[in-house]
Amino acid sequence: MKTSEYIKELQKQSVADLQAQLVDAKKELFNLRFQNATNQLDNTARIREVRKNIARIQTVISAKVAE
Repeated sequence: MKTSEYIKELQKQSVADLQAQLVDAKKELFNLRFQNATNQLDNTARIREVRKNIARIQTVISAKVAE
C-alpha cells in the first residue's frame, strides 16, 4: 500500500480506532526490537517502517483532536 493511500485510510477512521491501531503498532515495534536484539529478525527495515507508521497515526490523531 502506498503512503498516500495509507494516510487517506487513517483519516477515514475514528480516533478510537486510531488509538487501537497505535497500540498494536507499538506492540509490533517492541516485538521487532526484541527479535533484532536476539538476532532473529531478518528484515530490519521493518522497524523503520513501523516507526514511521506510528508517527503517521499520531499525526492524524492530533489533527482530529484539534478539529
